[in-house]
Amino acid sequence: MTLLARLGRHQGGAAAAELALCLPMMMALIFGSMEAGNYMLTEHKVIKGVRDGARYAARQPFTAFDCSSNSVADADVEGAIKAVTRSGQPSGNAKVRVRNWGSNDADVSVTVDCDTTTTTGLYADHGSAPRVRVSTAFAYPSLLGALGFDTGGIAVRAESQAAVMGL
Repeated sequence: MTLLARLGRHQGGAAAAELALCLPMMMALIFGSMEAGNYMLTEHKVIKGVRDGARYAARQPFTAFDCSSNSVADADVEGAIKAVTRSGQPSGNAKVRVRNWGSNDADVSVTVDCDTTTTTGLYADHGSAPRVRVSTAFAYPSLLGALGFDTGGIAVRAESQAAVMGL
């Protein structure tokens, strides 16, 4: 029997060869699934945050919003809206919902849009109906980025708006 024929029938390293072929694909599936799940969880937290920020803004008094300049008239109210968006607390002392969202006020944007055609009901005494839009965009805190993969181009974005109802 020739050496080549004996090597062809030998099964000793077959399991190791199969593992070496399958392991990279299995690792990619495992880490890819973990990263996808983490992204969805992060996006869910951010969407919930901007929704909470818009709801909090909707409960502020009409005097906190300036329809002539489409902005928040009170800087403290704007800071509280941004703090509620990032942490769930108006004081901002609570832990942020998502890593990398941090305490950077530039990550959260609060804008006011006033509808001057709505002047009935709740808005009869105010002349316009202010709507507050809370939006955010920041770099996604990737799990694979911590392992050295380039994930710098991935961002998380969310936006929500609510009509101001006053106190």
